[in-house]
Amino acid sequence: MTDFADASHTTVTLARVRLGAGGPLVAVRVADGGVTHVVPEHEAGAGAVPVAGERVLDLAGRVLLPGLWDAHVHLAEWASARRRLDLAGTASAREVADRVREHGRGASGATVLFGYGFRDGLWADAPHKRLLDAVLPDRPVALVSADLHAVWLNSAGLALAGRGDHPTGLVREREGHEVLSALPEASAEEVDDWVADACRAAAARGVTGVIDFQFGDTVAAWERRSAVAPPAVRVAAAVYPDHLDAAIARGLRTGSEIGLRGGGPVRVGPLKLFTDGSLNTRTALCRDPYPGLEGTDGAHGLEQTPPHELVRLMRRAAAEGIEPAVHAIGDHANTVALDAFEAVRCRGRIEHAQLLSPEDLPRFAELGVTAGVQPRHATDDRDVADRYWAGRTGRAFAYADLLAAGARLEFGSDAPVSPLDPWLAVASAVGRTDDGRPAWHPEQCLPVRDALAAAARGRRLVRVGDPADLVVVDTDPLAADPDTLRTMPVHATMTDGRWTHGPY
Repeated sequence: MTDFADASHTTVTLARVRLGAGGPLVAVRVADGGVTHVVPEHEAGAGAVPVAGERVLDLAGRVLLPGLWDAHVHLAEWASARRRLDLAGTASAREVADRVREHGRGASGATVLFGYGFRDGLWADAPHKRLLDAVLPDRPVALVSADLHAVWLNSAGLALAGRGDHPTGLVREREGHEVLSALPEASAEEVDDWVADACRAAAARGVTGVIDFQFGDTVAAWERRSAVAPPAVRVAAAVYPDHLDAAIARGLRTGSEIGLRGGGPVRVGPLKLFTDGSLNTRTALCRDPYPGLEGTDGAHGLEQTPPHELVRLMRRAAAEGIEPAVHAIGDHANTVALDAFEAVRCRGRIEHAQLLSPEDLPRFAELGVTAGVQPRHATDDRDVADRYWAGRTGRAFAYADLLAAGARLEFGSDAPVSPLDPWLAVASAVGRTDDGRPAWHPEQCLPVRDALAAAARGRRLVRVGDPADLVVVDTDPLAADPDTLRTMPVHATMTDGRWTHGPY
């Protein structure tokens, strides 16, 4: 494989390759970072577009797809989570404490033990600092929930973060992000190395681009990284409200190139805003109260940004060319977000769109708002949704209904909430199950071709004039069984005319 950081554009003909899932054999020529020819194989002579001096690769009937995107990741969190104590699948707070005891055995001192991946929505016992204090009293512990909306700490961790008086040690939403930012972790140089490695791993799964919603000054982080070497994938770096004024002062807009030599594959992304929390923490803002919370202040979830402030921020950003991306999970939160788009009349995205009122479905298309969705969440959270959104799950993760209403879907992982692997999203969208149970609300299953398009930001076929962001797979997705679709063998990946994965 060519070193992406140092490579020039490849000039190559991809011969005997199938044009899309179930497609015909063609020859595709790539030059100067773009697709210049797509020729039926029987018209390509010996299997190559006749241009002198270029390399011809015989792909032996493999399938050529547009490069895949992960349209919602937290890259530094994902890169770090790959090295943290894995808490996925834990069934109780006690089981988490047992894993912490085993992992931290024999260790002490100020080094924080980070863990990631617990889901407490269905636990019979509650996370509490006392449980962690009992198994690891002398070393700070900080455990991040799978949805990134809560942090569970022991007393030593709370003291280190300046929250020593917190009553339970389970810190949610904005305060949780503040706690994490106050804890010492790896150096910026280490994290940058981890992120570069995560980008290479993403390329190996056919990813050619991501929208990075990492919390903090994401633009500055990517300017630093791209000054060293461009990443193996295209990056759109989100802006958060605390950094909006600085971005505007610099004249940055969504799509602006940043970093060394114009940034190469790194550009400014959208402005990230929040309307609510998450399902697992019961902070997603819903019209109906959560079972067991009726009559309490948080019965309907959490309003993160008041509607008037949401409109103000969106209007200010849009006037300067920065498109908003609004986090909305509950049905009321999605209505608030769509109302704000209607008031501002700008392009943008709603991230997650997990629970929708029927009357809001057509508004995505009417307002030109992209639904950035994460199909793996539907399969991961089906049991939690069945409990807390009982009677409403027919309109939860309603991807088929959104498509039928004309909405544009773009798939993401929300990594580290689910792994950065677009094939998991495609398989979950197509099958609505990932554990052997029957499909959950099969009426919302998507056809393979529609799922692939949503994983490629709407691109369905490789066409002349496209950027040379391509993925070659060994198995036709239309013929793949669910397990093969989920673990799709990726032969090679090309971004901007450069090989980022594969044997070339």
